Amino acid sequence: MKTQKYQPFLLRLFHGINALLIIACLITGFLVYDSWDGRFGQLGLTVKNRSLIDIHGTFAFVLFFVFVGFLIVSIKIGRNRLIKSDDLPKLINKVGTKIWWHRLHRIVNTTILLAAILSIGSGKLQDENWLPSGEMNHIWYYIHLIGWLIMLLAIATHLLMSAKVGGISLILSMFRLKFSTKYSAVRRQQATAVRPRDDASRKGMRTKRGNRQQGE
Repeated sequence: MKTQKYQPFLLRLFHGINALLIIACLITGFLVYDSWDGRFGQLGLTVKNRSLIDIHGTFAFVLFFVFVGFLIVSIKIGRNRLIKSDDLPKLINKVGTKIWWHRLHRIVNTTILLAAILSIGSGKLQDENWLPSGEMNHIWYYIHLIGWLIMLLAIATHLLMSAKVGGISLILSMFRLKFSTKYSAVRRQQATAVRPRDDASRKGMRTKRGNRQQGE
């Protein structure tokens, strides 16, 4: 019987809220583009509506604060799920093996964070009056579009990589509401595991110093 995968509670919490807000930003952002721009393809789902820009901006405003928390949690708690220094050089080795897929998964996870930074940052540098005024050639607007396109592709790849690396159980583990006190205790033990050795080394140094002083 396979044991269910457990993800840290804070990671799941911020991941879930962040994911919902990003999806909301993607949907409202596309509707804004579809109604006001449409130069690179258009579905004509909506008419020009200033309130769409306001709704998109509201979701993005909330996302900014949630993403900062998610970024901190990802670095502190989920560091092993992000790219490592040797992942890119070793990506050409052992192609198709389990470790290769894990490396690729970490790279995709990191790409999502970078795409979010690009999208949110460029959005903060835009003027909400650009599109209603027909000003669509600003560099930050293009960067914003590219950032969200990268985000959309990265999320789709992230889901595929998660299914490949951990199967459906890994995906479902991010939506469980369970909180494990045992896991938290293990994390605390790991964080303090080096302290006994440090104390022992300090005692050893004191003993050696004492012996030297007695010898003198």
